[in-house]
Amino acid sequence: MDCEMVGVGLEGKESVLARVSIVNYYGNVILDKFVLPREKVVDYRTHVSGITKEILKDAEPFLDVQKEVADILKDKIVVGHALQHDFGALLLDHPYKLVRDTSHYKPFRKITNGRTPSLKKLTKVILGLDVQGGEHSSVEDAQATMLLYRKVRNDWEKELRKKKGNKNEGTIINKHASNAV
Repeated sequence: MDCEMVGVGLEGKESVLARVSIVNYYGNVILDKFVLPREKVVDYRTHVSGITKEILKDAEPFLDVQKEVADILKDKIVVGHALQHDFGALLLDHPYKLVRDTSHYKPFRKITNGRTPSLKKLTKVILGLDVQGGEHSSVEDAQATMLLYRKVRNDWEKELRKKKGNKNEGTIINKHASNAV
């Protein structure tokens, strides 16, 4: 999952949701929607978000998209990068045990000496792919993040099983990794 934000409030410094994209385990798009912010947009951040005033003219209401996203994510492993921002923009919570955030995965953080790596850097170093060359695409970012997860999924899930001390739970998650979005 990945979201794009626009700026609202004084000087457009507060971020709100303008687009949300969800792909399945194989990178196929499940949902890609533009979202009508509930506040006046001050900064579309087009150079980063790719969002324009024209795009948001036909966007869907926030509460409708929020419910649709919540329904899709229910009981699923959610894969993303810096997901706290996405969940914050969606005003949603998700069980921690079902979150796989590539910005927090320790082996990926080694690339940046323990600091939070950018998705751009991870995809270049781990996958040899270039993303975010200009405007961001939440679909492309969600697909790149899922590719990162798929590359290390077995090790990641094994590590989670060790931490939990429950080998059966991790096995169930591993067998149903295609349940990841």
